Amino acid sequence: MKIAYISTYPPRECGIATFNQNLMAAIGSNYPKRTDILEGGFVVALNDSEDLQEYKYPKEVKYVIRQNHQKDYIRAANYINTSDVDTVLLEHEFGIYGGESGIYILPLLKRLEKPLISILHTVLKEPSYVQRVIIREIAEQSSKVVVMSKRAVEFLTTIYDIPEDKIQIIEHGVPDLEAPEINPVKNLAAFKDHRVLLTFGLLSRNKGLETVVKALPAIVAKHPDVVYVILGNTHPGVLKHSGEEYRDYLKSLAAQLGVSQHLAFINKFVTDEELINYLTASEIYVTPYLNEAQITSGTLSYAVGAGSAVVSTPYWHAVELLAHNRGRLFDFKDHEALSDIINELLGDNDALEQMKANAYEYGLHLRYPQIGAEFIKVASDCCRTHDFSAKILKNSIVDPEILPKFSLAHVTRLTDDTGIVQHAKYGIPNLKEGYCLDDNSRALIMALMAYQRNKSAEALRLLPIYLSYIHYMQNDDGNFRNFLSFSRQYLDEVGSEDSFGRTIWALGYLIGCAPNNSYREFAMEIFQRSIGHFDNLKYIRGQANTIIGISHYLRVYPSDEGMVRILIRLTQPLIDAYEQTATPDWQWFEESMTYDNAILPLAMLHSSEITGDENVKRIALATMKFLDDLTLSNGYLSPVGNDGWYYRGGTFPTFDQQAIETMAMVLMHFEAYNTFRQPEYIEKMFLSYRWFLGENTLRAPLYDHETKGCCDGLLPTGINRNQGAESTLAYLLSHLTVLRAFELEYEYNKPTATVASSGMEICK
Repeated sequence: MKIAYISTYPPRECGIATFNQNLMAAIGSNYPKRTDILEGGFVVALNDSEDLQEYKYPKEVKYVIRQNHQKDYIRAANYINTSDVDTVLLEHEFGIYGGESGIYILPLLKRLEKPLISILHTVLKEPSYVQRVIIREIAEQSSKVVVMSKRAVEFLTTIYDIPEDKIQIIEHGVPDLEAPEINPVKNLAAFKDHRVLLTFGLLSRNKGLETVVKALPAIVAKHPDVVYVILGNTHPGVLKHSGEEYRDYLKSLAAQLGVSQHLAFINKFVTDEELINYLTASEIYVTPYLNEAQITSGTLSYAVGAGSAVVSTPYWHAVELLAHNRGRLFDFKDHEALSDIINELLGDNDALEQMKANAYEYGLHLRYPQIGAEFIKVASDCCRTHDFSAKILKNSIVDPEILPKFSLAHVTRLTDDTGIVQHAKYGIPNLKEGYCLDDNSRALIMALMAYQRNKSAEALRLLPIYLSYIHYMQNDDGNFRNFLSFSRQYLDEVGSEDSFGRTIWALGYLIGCAPNNSYREFAMEIFQRSIGHFDNLKYIRGQANTIIGISHYLRVYPSDEGMVRILIRLTQPLIDAYEQTATPDWQWFEESMTYDNAILPLAMLHSSEITGDENVKRIALATMKFLDDLTLSNGYLSPVGNDGWYYRGGTFPTFDQQAIETMAMVLMHFEAYNTFRQPEYIEKMFLSYRWFLGENTLRAPLYDHETKGCCDGLLPTGINRNQGAESTLAYLLSHLTVLRAFELEYEYNKPTATVASSGMEICK
C-alpha cells in the first residue's frame, strides 16, 4: 500500500505535522519488510513560508505547496495523479491551507484521480458559510472521512449533512513507548524533589494556562513542593505577530500571585521519546482550555497514552476520553475548582494511581501500530471500492437531480413595492444602495420565466413591480435612467447603454411571453417609445443586449420590416468589430475580453436566427468556440475575471469571477442548442451552470441553500458572501434556462435528458 500524505510536516513545528509523521511511521510499522520509508509513499508538505528552502525536509517529502499559491495546489494534484501511489491521505485543519478558511485545498481534491481519505482535525459546531462548504466538499471528494471522536460524527451528520456511512472513527494515536527505568527528566531542576503539574504544546492564549497559574496559590499552600511546568514553544503564528507576550503575561501573573518559584517554562519542541519522559515524570497533566469547541486534542491523547493522571476542562474530546475515571474535569476558567481537585488527588495517592492505571490501560489500544493498522484497512477498502471513472462521468452527464429546488425566497426578500434592491450584506437587503434598472430588467425576465414554468402566483405578483420600475425610470424622450435611491430620488439623468440594452431585452421578452394582453400592451408602449435611441448606441454590449430584445420582439411580429432593418443595422457594428480585430488565434470582437463576454456571441446567434445571415452565424460560432476554449478547457467554467480583464497576449485573470458571466454562458449555450440541436451545447450549458454549485476554480458553491440567494463572486481568497440582486438573478435565470433546456431536450427526443415534460410553455 503506497500512500500520498497531504499535510504539514517536520521540521515545521506544528501538531498536525507531528501527527502525520507519526501516522506515516505507524502505517509503515505494519510492513516490517520495508527497508526504506519511501516504499510506503511520499509526503506533499504545506509551507507557511514563501521560501521553499526554509524547512530542510526529509527525503519522504517529494512536493511542497506554498500555502498561499493557488497554482501549487493544482500542480500537486497532477504530481499525485502521475505517481504510483494507491491512495491519498489528507490531514485537514482550516488554518494550514490558503484562502479563506483554507479553501485553496478544494481545487486540488477535485482534481485527484486516486481514492481519498480525509482526516478532520477540527469539526466546528458553528461553522461559517465557507467552512461548512469546505467540509462538505471534502466529504464529497473523499471515499472516507476519519474523525477522532463520537461528537465529531454527530456534528458531521447533523450540521454538515454528511452520510454516517462515509464517516469512520479512528482515535488519535499515541507513541508506542514505555517510561524509561531511569528517567533523565527527573534530574532537571524543575522536577527534582518536586511534584510536577505539566502542560505541553504550542503556547497561545486559547490554551487557558492562566487558569492553572491562578490555582497555584491554593495548591502550594497545601503542597509547597508543587511546580507547574509549561513545556513547549510559543506558536509560530503567535510569535510572528505578538512575540512572547503570552509567556510574559503568565510570568507577570505568577509574580503578582507570589508563585513565581512554582512556575517553570521549558521552551522547546520535544520528540515523542522526550515527551514520554516528561509525562511520566509528572504527577498530574492539566489541559485548561477555555471553551468546549475542541473536537480533538493530540496532547490529551498523548497524556492518556502515557498513563498520566489528567485534569481538564470539559471540552468535547476531554469529556469522551476522560470518562470512566480516566481523568477529572473542572469548569472553564474555574481556578478554584481546579485547585480543589489537584489538592484532593495529591492528598490521595491511591486515587491518583488508580486514575493513572485506568488511563494507561485505555491508552494501550491507542498505540500507533494499532492505529496504523486501522488506517490500512480503511485505505484497502477505499481502493477496492473506488470508482476511478466516477469523476469523469460526473463532469459529463447532464443530471437534473443535482439542481436545487427553485425558490424565489431571496428575490422576494430583496423586493419591495418599488422594485428589487441592488445589493445585500450577506443575505440581508442593503437598502442604502437603492435600486437600478439593470436588476429590475433581469428580474422581469426571471419572473416571466418562473411564471411560464408552473404558473407561479408568486412570480406573477412580482412581475408588475419590476415592469412598473422600468416605466418609472423612462424619460419623456424614451431613454431610461438607471439608479434610484431608497427614498425614490433619481440618481442619474440617463443610464448606461448596458442598462438600456438590458431593458429592451426584458421588454422584448415580455412582449413575446406576456401572461395577458395588458402586460404586452404596456411593454409595447414602453418599447415603442425607446426605439428612437436604438441607432444612437455606440458600444457593442449595449447593442448586443438590444439585439436580443429586438429578436424576441420579432419572433412575435416578424412582419415588422422596419424593426428588421434596425436589427441588421445594430448587428453591423459587431460584424465590423470582429472583422477588424479577429486573427486565427484571437477570434473576438475586441482587443480585450472584459465583462459579460458571452452576451456578444449570444446576440449574434439571435440575430442570425431572425435574419438568416450566414456570416453572422459564422461569427457567432467562431467567437463562441473561442470563448469555450478559453473558459471551459479545464473541465469546468473559469470565466474571465474582472480583476484586470484579459488582453490579447496578456495573462488570463482568474478572479474576480462574476455570476453574470456564468449566466451569459448558460444562455449562449442554450440558444446554440435551440438553433443547432447539438447535444454538446446542452452539456456545455450544464457545465457552465454548475459553476454556481461548486464546479469552479475554488470548488466552492456560490448558491446558498439556506438563503436561496447567490454569492456575489469568486475572489482569490474565497467567496464574496454578499448576495445582491445581480448574482441571485443570474443564478435563477441560469437555473430556469437549464430547466427549459431539459424540457426541450425531452421534446426533441434526445438521449441526454431524462426529465419528463412538465407542460411548461416554451418562449423561444
